[in-house]
Amino acid sequence: MSLPLPGPGSDPAAEPEAWGRLLELAREESADHLLLRHLVEMWARTSGARGVALYLEQGELLRREAAIGDEFPSILERDDVANGAAGTVPLPGGALVVEPPEAAAAAAGAAAQLTLLLGAAATNRRLKQQIKAERFQVNYRIVELEALYDVGLAVAGTLDRERLAEEVLMRAISLLDARRAALYLIENGCYRLDRAFGGAAAAEVAVADPELGRFLAGEGPAPAALLPGARYAIGVPIQVEAGPRGFLAVGDKETRRGLAPFPEGDRRILVLFATQAALALENVRLHQQALETERMAREMELAAEIQRLILPTGAPPVPGYSLFGWNRPARQVGGDYFDLLSLPGGQVGLAVGDVSGKGVPAALMVSTLHSALRLLLDRFPPGPELVEALSAHVLASSAPSKYITLLLAELDPGSGALRYVNAGHNPGLLLRRDGEVELLDACGLPVGLLPGSRYQARAVVLARGDLLCLYSDGITECLSPEDEEFGADRLAALLAEHRDLPLAELVEAIDGATGAFGAGTPQGDDQTLVLLRREEEA
Repeated sequence: MSLPLPGPGSDPAAEPEAWGRLLELAREESADHLLLRHLVEMWARTSGARGVALYLEQGELLRREAAIGDEFPSILERDDVANGAAGTVPLPGGALVVEPPEAAAAAAGAAAQLTLLLGAAATNRRLKQQIKAERFQVNYRIVELEALYDVGLAVAGTLDRERLAEEVLMRAISLLDARRAALYLIENGCYRLDRAFGGAAAAEVAVADPELGRFLAGEGPAPAALLPGARYAIGVPIQVEAGPRGFLAVGDKETRRGLAPFPEGDRRILVLFATQAALALENVRLHQQALETERMAREMELAAEIQRLILPTGAPPVPGYSLFGWNRPARQVGGDYFDLLSLPGGQVGLAVGDVSGKGVPAALMVSTLHSALRLLLDRFPPGPELVEALSAHVLASSAPSKYITLLLAELDPGSGALRYVNAGHNPGLLLRRDGEVELLDACGLPVGLLPGSRYQARAVVLARGDLLCLYSDGITECLSPEDEEFGADRLAALLAEHRDLPLAELVEAIDGATGAFGAGTPQGDDQTLVLLRREEEA
């Protein structure tokens, strides 16, 4: 339907029917384009122009919105209408282009009101277009976030390390319509390729590679060797609060026209996805760490139980004597060892050992010591020959840095004679009834320290009322908060003070004294005691 429009040079106010129709169009929400076209047509007839085109700004260009008459290009450069170029009438956010050009100047008076209306209508049209574009961006972002949410659920839904890495790679490709991708994770201070899809990728990249750093920051191209043959690539870091965990690189975006570079919006999507992937990978790492900790705890409990079975739970009865052994490791398992043995002919064997090191390796050496000592006792009596065979066995079956200090003794209960070999262990304390203290000093190197080690046996006789204390250095080297050692002198004084107590209570007194001396500091070493007392009366 055409409007009754004013003729050239006529007064627009004299045509109420035409203006009434324009007002109707202005009120209609969806008629803004039709309104602009009718206004352009009215402007052309009023000004006498042969052709008129309305252009609106769109970014750095101007796009034709409505035209009457001669052919006009669909796109103009800003320079084409800048600074009032011939044949143009500037409008807010656009311009009119008039043919012939001189009609633009001639229309200044005749179409002045229409020019103002066109400016207002053009501004309204442009604002609606901007709102429409922004709504589209909002809806696109909603779809984008929904896609990321679905991807996040899929990625976070597994604690399987291999499956998660595969999911991260494939979801990244799907999100960006990419042809290829590679996932790198930090390992031993280097980015190592975890997996790739769609093409080859570098096996590893240095964390400090400056070219890679610029690429991941979006400030430079990908290193040539990263995705060989890829025409386009973007990459983003995978990191958590604790620091970087790796990076994700995708290449060659697929479009209807073929391969294309990635727009900036794709980088934003990939950054958001990498955040989700980082959290999922960190959850898997922490889960695996928890499983490993749990496994190690179970193994430690088993090792501690095995060690408890190795150490004696009681002492063999020895008429005329009291015998007691006690051990407490500094950790769940330890490297101290003691044994109380019933030997042929009514003899009694005593052993106290200390393996170098702590924890599980030391506990394994304790097992070796226990089994080897029991086997060798079937071949040798306690003495130098047995200790020499034991030293050769430990040297052949353990690491060079491992050795054992050992005090091995054999008691003849009838005579009180105690024959012993001290292989580099702490001197035993023999507290005589009259208060004198004798030391059972070392008479050879620690077991397993050097090949061909030789040992000598020494002997003492326990009289009635004498008290023998064999111990590990966890007792005498117990530290105070001032780093002072408890020492053998304090231990001897404590034995003298409580020598007549039952041996179990005497052990409690020693334990209490070392604990008070340490004043709550953690136990630094395994502690072991073996006490033997010849009673006053048989």
